[in-house]
Amino acid sequence: MVGPRRPQFVLFGSSIVEFSFGDQGWGAILAHIYSRKVDIFVRGYGGWNSRNAVEVLDQVFPKDDAVQPSLVIVYFGGNDAVDPRPDGLNAHVPLSEYVENMRKIAIHLKSLSEKIRIIFLSASPINEDQLLSAVNVRKLKVFQKYAEACVEMSREMGIKAINLCDAFMQYRDWRTTCFTDGIHLTPVGSNIVATEILKVLTESDWKPSLHPEALPTEFA
Repeated sequence: MVGPRRPQFVLFGSSIVEFSFGDQGWGAILAHIYSRKVDIFVRGYGGWNSRNAVEVLDQVFPKDDAVQPSLVIVYFGGNDAVDPRPDGLNAHVPLSEYVENMRKIAIHLKSLSEKIRIIFLSASPINEDQLLSAVNVRKLKVFQKYAEACVEMSREMGIKAINLCDAFMQYRDWRTTCFTDGIHLTPVGSNIVATEILKVLTESDWKPSLHPEALPTEFA
């Protein structure tokens, strides 16, 4: 561990998180804004669903660690929401189980520290016409249901949540500008995600505040 020790932000999720430090990715945007203020850790695993996440919570977020994150941003849902296959050979997780898995994630994270802050990102929308996979069939209306369920569960748990389906659809050309392959994000899509996260970080009345201007700059 290099020092001095800074607050830690952890990005936890599937490929939307794994690729978030790619070309103008949303993780990279946050890292730039919080440069010299926060250390950002990426824990993204392509192809994972909420079921995978629950299985490794104790390994990714050990309760006995002396230093716990100040913020965890969680994204799962894009793989959970794929249409189920008769042979079960894809990442589909039924909606009810997805909600309970996200609840388990929330409970575990809350148990780490009284000061930890959590933001859940819902499944983002998709461009069905751009998707080419015959193995994982995805439908926009299903993604919207998973997004709404994630936000509703978060509200019940007192957790900040962002409905990315709603956020993307505010932009007229979201289908053609936000995705590289129908689901993964272009710089335009990543900018929307970063903007929505920053709204939460700057508008929340958390104490201590995680507003970028409220955090000290290292060796300023």
